[in-house]
Amino acid sequence: MNILKIVLTTMIAVLFSFNLAVAAPSKVQDSSRHLYDRVMEEYKHRDYAAALAGFRFFLELHGQSSLAANAQYLVAECQYRLGRYKEALKSYYHVVSYYPLSPKLAASTLRIGQTYTRLKDHEKAHMMYERVVDQYPESAEAETARKVLDTAPMQEEEPTPQRISNGSLD
Repeated sequence: MNILKIVLTTMIAVLFSFNLAVAAPSKVQDSSRHLYDRVMEEYKHRDYAAALAGFRFFLELHGQSSLAANAQYLVAECQYRLGRYKEALKSYYHVVSYYPLSPKLAASTLRIGQTYTRLKDHEKAHMMYERVVDQYPESAEAETARKVLDTAPMQEEEPTPQRISNGSLD
C-alpha cells in the first residue's frame, strides 16, 4: 500500500509539474503548493515513508520555492520518526545550513539536540540545547530545551579506575 501511495504521489507530481517550464509563475506556485499539501496529508496520516519520498520529490521539483525549507525540515522529521537518526541529523543540519532565514531554525536546532540524545551523544546534545536557549530564547523550542537541560543529570567526570591487587580493591 505504501509503495502504491509513493507511486501515485510521484505520478501526481509529474502531471502537475509537466509543463512548469512554460507555465506562469503563479501556476508553478500553485503546483508546488498542491504537491506540498498532498504530501503533507501523507505526513499527517503518519505514513512517514510515503511522505519522505514525497518531500524529497518536492525538493527535486521545487527546491527554490518558498516551501523548500519546510519540506527539508519535514524530510528530517520523517527520517527521525522512522528511526533513521543519522540521516535525520544530516537533514536537520541541512535546514540550518541552507535556509538561514527559515522559521524552522529553532525547531531544527532543537531536533538536532534530540537526535544526538537518541544517538547517545549527550555532549553534543547538551551543546545544541544550549544553542537553542541562547539563539532563540523566547521560542517554544527554547522552553523545551530549558526543561531538558534542567532535568538532565550533570555529566560526572569519569571515575578513576581502582587498582585491583590480590583480588581485592585497594
